[in-house]
Amino acid sequence: MTIKVSGSPHITSPLTTRKIMARVCIALIPCVVAAVYLFGIYSLLIIAVSVGFAVLTEYLFNKVTHRPQTVQDLSAVVSGLIFGLSLPVSVPLYLVAVGAVFAILVVKMLFGGIGKNFANPAVTARIFVTLAWASAMGRFVSPLNYQNGFLNEFFKYCGYALTNTGVDAVTVATPLADNTVALLNLFLGNHGGCIGEVCALAIIAGGIYLIATRTIDFKIPLVMLATFALAILVFCGVDKVLPSLLTGAVLFGAFFMATDYSSSPNSFVSIIIYSAGIGLLTAIIRVYGSYPEGVSFSILLMNITAPLLDKFFVPRAFGKVKKSKEAVK
Repeated sequence: MTIKVSGSPHITSPLTTRKIMARVCIALIPCVVAAVYLFGIYSLLIIAVSVGFAVLTEYLFNKVTHRPQTVQDLSAVVSGLIFGLSLPVSVPLYLVAVGAVFAILVVKMLFGGIGKNFANPAVTARIFVTLAWASAMGRFVSPLNYQNGFLNEFFKYCGYALTNTGVDAVTVATPLADNTVALLNLFLGNHGGCIGEVCALAIIAGGIYLIATRTIDFKIPLVMLATFALAILVFCGVDKVLPSLLTGAVLFGAFFMATDYSSSPNSFVSIIIYSAGIGLLTAIIRVYGSYPEGVSFSILLMNITAPLLDKFFVPRAFGKVKKSKEAVK
């Protein structure tokens, strides 16, 4: 009889990084479709530029540093998708390109690549462009009204690719600043906001797919949203809970940003603390801070604490038997 001895790991899984990222891409399709329908073809151009520069940055970095190519694992595509969907349709394309390069080069590749980044690249890039181009990131426009003609509306915001003016006259307040938007419009995305974050229906559909396929840990969005809702209930009252859940980046952040494998903790206790921390910080920033949206900042802060949480709440080793009190004596 021949005994074959090999190195660990001895338990493998057919679920590769590429397959996981492909599932996330599939889950983001409803958000992309909703973005194009609500804000026209220019929103698709924003997404394409974001994905293109994200992939190109990772490819060139690996090429220059003589590292194995990793663009085929689709993680850069996912980061580009999430970053592009987290922008308003009124932003110029150079802002999109700079943000995508920052996400991949500074946050991801300079820290060692996928699995070694300390924070979610898309979240950090969004904060970067928000601080660098505050006026552009705070300029929101109304969704398209196809009663004015399909072609005219569908290409309505394309002029913004060539100039920094042209949509200023139709800017609108987001539901974070305007409390008069009906719940149905919030659910379907018929209001101003970032292109991939306004349609709660599309986000929830993608989130359900990720949970059903076990691509993400359901505890993270569940605990985050529950904590956020409870905090809003305490701070603002029951009437504000549902509108707050359907506005801003709360849902999008819960399913697609906070669940990032590299920057979220691993043990059960640390996951609960991490998720609850994001929800609570988001509510505090929204209610008491000067900035109306706090999801990205909250996720980044808890990303930084994730390694500490795993250090203090180490999961029990697989197969380890706890010693009884009699054995210890």
